[in-house]
Amino acid sequence: MKKIILLSILFSFIITISKAQDKTLSKEQVQQDLEFLKKHLNEKSSYVYLNGYDFNTDFKHYINSIGDSTSLEDFGLFLNETIGKIGDRHSSLTAIKGFRLNENLFLPFIYAPLNGKIVVLDLNQNEEYELLNTRFPFLKEIDGMSINSFLQKIRPEHIEAPQQTYFTRAVRDIRDIQKNYRILGKTLPENIKLTLTDSAHENDTTLVVNPVDRSNRLRPWDEEFGREYVLVDDEDYNKKEIIEKLFYKEKDIAHIKIPAMVSKNEAPLLFEKLNSFMKSINKNSKALIIDVRSNNGGTRDLVYECAKYLVHPDSIHVVNATRQRGPNPLPQEYIDRLHGRYLYSMGELNSEEKAGVNNFLESFDPIYNLDDKKYSEYYFGILNGKKLHEDSFYYDKPVYILANEKTFSAASVFVSIFKDIPNIKIVGVTTDGSSGNSEWFDLPNSKLAGKISTMVSFQKNGKILDGFGTEPDIKIERDISQVLWDRDSQLEIVRDFILTTD
Repeated sequence: MKKIILLSILFSFIITISKAQDKTLSKEQVQQDLEFLKKHLNEKSSYVYLNGYDFNTDFKHYINSIGDSTSLEDFGLFLNETIGKIGDRHSSLTAIKGFRLNENLFLPFIYAPLNGKIVVLDLNQNEEYELLNTRFPFLKEIDGMSINSFLQKIRPEHIEAPQQTYFTRAVRDIRDIQKNYRILGKTLPENIKLTLTDSAHENDTTLVVNPVDRSNRLRPWDEEFGREYVLVDDEDYNKKEIIEKLFYKEKDIAHIKIPAMVSKNEAPLLFEKLNSFMKSINKNSKALIIDVRSNNGGTRDLVYECAKYLVHPDSIHVVNATRQRGPNPLPQEYIDRLHGRYLYSMGELNSEEKAGVNNFLESFDPIYNLDDKKYSEYYFGILNGKKLHEDSFYYDKPVYILANEKTFSAASVFVSIFKDIPNIKIVGVTTDGSSGNSEWFDLPNSKLAGKISTMVSFQKNGKILDGFGTEPDIKIERDISQVLWDRDSQLEIVRDFILTTD
């Protein structure tokens, strides 16, 4: 169902964009839209001004720079950059909707991230990845522009993302050269010079290429395990043939793959399988790996379903502290949405939970001191072992949660919540943290739309999720064999670590 809805929305956007693509906005229309957005941000955005960025200055500068009018695409690009600077990851990842840049020409080849470098790939006769040039595998420059400078400018909407998240997303989009040159404010030439370099970045070679059309472009690089589930709808996780592939045991190590944070209502059979699998491995497994790499989020239902087995019954952990932007006291609508995220105010907790919160607050040092007139009291995420274990048991063996830089939203919350819980280690790389209780806005004249977060979500260490993510306890980068889909090296390293650890 969600795929149908998504396709319908996408189709509607395409029709709207195609009709409005050549639209010119008068200065007065732009001013009205910016006044609308200014009011919306000042009244509802949870992250506005927190990182020191004042969008008002950029709004004024843009108005003074456009003369009597501007194009829809220029206005959309400006808003993407502006929203990105605020540091709201839900807003940045969604980006501004309702306009598009010409995307008819693309760079040949495939571009993939590898330990801070970019490998250039091609497809062989069997449609498998291979290095374009084994002697000079890395991309160093595009038309004389260093690749690092190039990357830092082509995705302004993600500029406040965690560093590795930004890098991976920008590398993936190198292919979209016509769009990138438009963002850079440069004219796309007929021929583009790619400078390739060796592993030491000491010896180079150049390659002159012609941009290719849409029919000849290659698909952007993705992880093999991520691509397998990218088109799977939430309701599909209620199908046995999909569910069975997500749970298995190998060499006494149990594995759970969670590609999406689906709700219990949409996929009850997945939750039934999770519970039956945990019972089946309780006595005959050495450890458990939970894989949330490239999981784009959803609800927190799976967090608390897994917590039934991962949290000791005699413990209480405060795992998330949030404050909602809104009227004081909060309307019931806001409170219901917070409850839907398993977040509760101090007054809603029992005596043991209140004691846990008071103990937590003694050392809690949030990076931002929020205005009590604009933000609610704290709402806390709590793992209460006694409540969680009413119908389950404690899995007392080591648990490894495997995450990457595309672990986003509720999946990044999953990682953050279980970090520092006894017996659990976070492995992989820093997540693309985000938790914002977001809402849509629509501008009256341009009809551009976007998302803003209305909740500030703090991790246990006082940092917010957005822009910081959650760092792993054991860092494991992908290697070239994983880039080429020869093997899942990150997962194998975790398994080998378990098997060699007493």
